[in-house]
Amino acid sequence: MARMNSEQRVTLVGAALALAMVQLDVFVVNVAVRQIGASLGGGTAGLQWLVSAYTLVLAALILTAGAAGDRLGARRVLIMGFVVFTVASVACATAPSLGVLIGARAVQGGGAALLGACSLALVNHAFSDPVQRAHAVGLWSASAAVALAAGPVVGGVLIELSGWRAVFLINVPLGALGWWLTRRTGETDLSGRGIDPPGQVLAVVAMTAGTFGLIEGGERGWTDSVVIVALALGVTALAGFLFVESRVAEPMLPLELFTRRRFAAAAFLGLLVNIAFYGLIFDFSLFFQRVQGFSAMRTGLAFLPPTGVIFLANLAATRLAARFGARPVILSGLLAMTLGCAELLAVGPGTAYLAVAGPWILLAGGLGTVVPPMTAGLMAAVERNRSGVASGTLSTMRQTGSVLGVAVFGSLLGPATHFTRGLHEAVAVSIVLALAAMAVALPMPSARQVRSREVPGPQQSCRQS
Repeated sequence: MARMNSEQRVTLVGAALALAMVQLDVFVVNVAVRQIGASLGGGTAGLQWLVSAYTLVLAALILTAGAAGDRLGARRVLIMGFVVFTVASVACATAPSLGVLIGARAVQGGGAALLGACSLALVNHAFSDPVQRAHAVGLWSASAAVALAAGPVVGGVLIELSGWRAVFLINVPLGALGWWLTRRTGETDLSGRGIDPPGQVLAVVAMTAGTFGLIEGGERGWTDSVVIVALALGVTALAGFLFVESRVAEPMLPLELFTRRRFAAAAFLGLLVNIAFYGLIFDFSLFFQRVQGFSAMRTGLAFLPPTGVIFLANLAATRLAARFGARPVILSGLLAMTLGCAELLAVGPGTAYLAVAGPWILLAGGLGTVVPPMTAGLMAAVERNRSGVASGTLSTMRQTGSVLGVAVFGSLLGPATHFTRGLHEAVAVSIVLALAAMAVALPMPSARQVRSREVPGPQQSCRQS
């Protein structure tokens, strides 16, 4: 494999920092929810919105961000993303109320959409060799794992030393560094693809209404008229979105991409594993603090071993997939996730930390094994000048999974007296999702297919799968 040149290294570091910032704020805030609630008020539903406002806007806008990257250039859009994310982080740190903080988190999610959609597109363009690209994607994925490992610990330390507002201010120097690095990178191919306003509006309505219904359903009850209307509106908007995307000349989500088996398998796989993982992260953050009585710092340290394993699994997965193929590596990771979740069914009040950490390490290691071959497989299924929309689609599916995970799993917790029962229900749902992901992963290519298949170039047919 050829060594990276200096421009490729700068591109990879800048793109990896963008992804790390996107992931960092998910986990930092999960550790801070109890302290923010104590400072600004708000019950479980308010804390769900604190987490979900960010991931909801991220999921709703990331496809448009990918289209903007294809049309305007991923480098230009990524630079804009660093600026928006950094300014919104300052607004979060200075928010006087929970409502203002949730609003600033939504703007921060918009910046994250720009970062998440275009960072992978920039990597995909900088590395033309398929083997070198797969290695770069593995390192790019590993940056998220580093953020997963560092986020809870850094958040816990900052909260203990300076309060919860400090967890947002850390983004200022990181955003400035990312802005500087990205300005030194090369531009990507431009597709001239237009923006899709009707699709974007329907996507936002579907995500917002659906998430509102799921979060408020846990608080108000599932027969509440407001909840029913919100869920119905979400489903209707989703149907309208799919209809519009199948009719417009330049859709934000080209549905024909889902006729490619490898693309479709990777996209739905990302949705399922993120529902399970991020939903459990939210629930166990509350479990450690509300049930086990952990401080913010101790909660961060509790997540360090499993999130650290994700980084190691990311690095190992790239090499394993190159040798054995994506399918066996992904299926092995999903099996580890299933077994880890099964062991978490025994967790309850007073359970020793090691009895919780062991299953979490297995679960997290499985996730870390799945993501790199899943991502590389999806990007290999599209032409390079469509890498923005491909990256945006995968990020949309994964972030939608994160939103659904927090909304659904948070609603399962219910009142404090039923917390453990709700936690076990969430774990059981995760087992079902992991098994479903195994079925979805079956169309992934074998080892021989991975070695023999070339990544589609800009001139190759869009029908290739």
